[in-house]
Amino acid sequence: MNILLTNDDGIHALGIRTVQTRLKEAGHNVIVIAPDRERSAASHSLTLKNDIRVRQIADDEYAVSGTPVDCVVIALQEIIKHKIDLVISGTNAGQNMGEDIMYSGTVAAAVEASFFGYRAIAISICSYRDQIYDTAAKWLVTMLEVGVENILNGMAVLNINVPNIPYEEVKGLRLTRVGHRKYYNFIKVIDKFDDGFSYQIGGDLPVWDTSKGTDAEAIAENYISLTPLQFDVTKGDAFPVILEWLESKSLIQLF
Repeated sequence: MNILLTNDDGIHALGIRTVQTRLKEAGHNVIVIAPDRERSAASHSLTLKNDIRVRQIADDEYAVSGTPVDCVVIALQEIIKHKIDLVISGTNAGQNMGEDIMYSGTVAAAVEASFFGYRAIAISICSYRDQIYDTAAKWLVTMLEVGVENILNGMAVLNINVPNIPYEEVKGLRLTRVGHRKYYNFIKVIDKFDDGFSYQIGGDLPVWDTSKGTDAEAIAENYISLTPLQFDVTKGDAFPVILEWLESKSLIQLF
């Protein structure tokens, strides 16, 4: 397959390099277009009103001074001239489960590709340190060998989270839903001034809801979590209540 590979940890990150190596060993054609530095938690941000610098650093490798979404846009609109079969974002250094998917540049890059009509996968390894990236890379190749890309269609993204354990210790795959997480001590005040203060966002390690069927439950039990994501964000089941309210207040106008 022809694969576009990107991430939010930067083009030199070990996660993306490990996936690149394994994909090429498996016979895939890979073009890497990724941020020139770490852009974690960039979410779905675009760079507006500022120039974005693209540098070719090797054959089929481009470093971009913008966000992960910038990388996908420039890749699919300007750089790549041949057919792309799949867009992969990752492997991310740390999980993208629960509400973290809303902050994740890794997931956002895959989502942007899906907006362009491409099949897209986001993949993450579930640890903030001592990541065994080869576990995620080898399992991704295994899934591609059995056609995981064929289950993707219609502006959907497959969000994959992999436990940070050796390849052979992974018990298998689970289809999961997005769970929940909470961060405690989320804000760390660094310094105080007469007119305010400076702070960092970080906090303690998250506490995960491991309810049955969630992404976090699968990871806790040493399974790979497969979560299909869609981004039709209209809350359709709220329509009846809102319509009833509009009608009761005589706020609906019929034309």
